Amino acid sequence: MESNERLLSIKHGNNFRDLGGYQTNDGKTVKWHKLIRSGHLHELDQSDLTTLQKLNVAVDIDFRAPMEAKLQPDKVPSNAAYHRLSVFETDKTDASHSQEEIQREYSNNPGAGFNHMVDVYQEMVTTNQAKSAYQKFFRLLIEATPEQSVLYHCTAGKDRTGLGSVFLLSALDVDVKTIENDYLLTNAVTANYVNNRIKDILDAGLPTAFADNTRALATVSPAYLKKSMETINATFGNMPNYLKEHLELSKSDIQILKHNFLDS
Repeated sequence: MESNERLLSIKHGNNFRDLGGYQTNDGKTVKWHKLIRSGHLHELDQSDLTTLQKLNVAVDIDFRAPMEAKLQPDKVPSNAAYHRLSVFETDKTDASHSQEEIQREYSNNPGAGFNHMVDVYQEMVTTNQAKSAYQKFFRLLIEATPEQSVLYHCTAGKDRTGLGSVFLLSALDVDVKTIENDYLLTNAVTANYVNNRIKDILDAGLPTAFADNTRALATVSPAYLKKSMETINATFGNMPNYLKEHLELSKSDIQILKHNFLDS
């Protein structure tokens, strides 16, 4: 999959991607320009907002923690309704933390960043707060009219947003490999940013462990997603059961989602 075909022409934001074009197991296709996943919105300029307005983005769902949203409030099109659905009370993904904050915590313990993210991915499929956030996410998707586009995001657009996309594409019956590829596409989209960040750390003579942990925190990994899936399967048996029992999606809800966001 080419990352360029999914990237929106947003100049002052990161990881803005269209979920359109993905095929479902029964041969249908996710509608283009209806489901948009992204990183933060606080630096968007008027040109960026015009781009989103032309896509009829009418719902903006913010998965960030309260303090993240307060310090860097979303800029949204004038016709869009804003909804904060915090997956965590604080940013456990470390996406909003400064390099100095991360350096203090991750300079001396190789593997700490990776292990932290594995734990985060388990929490995102088990805690009551995450459950509530993703349940409300689906309510807003179900309530959206077929003409409206929905944008959902966190800070980096990779973890809280990434799992939201996994749940959504699963509900739409997109195949597992395609879902994983969409999740991992973040690494291609953000490669230059991450590589430059690691280079700056090493050029400054900072510990290799800090560089490795920074990469683990700034990217996505099949192992992170695997942890979520293993946790779901151990408790609920499979993803359909998780969507039904944990996120409380009924058959009728699934049909509405498919009607709104799939081409026949």
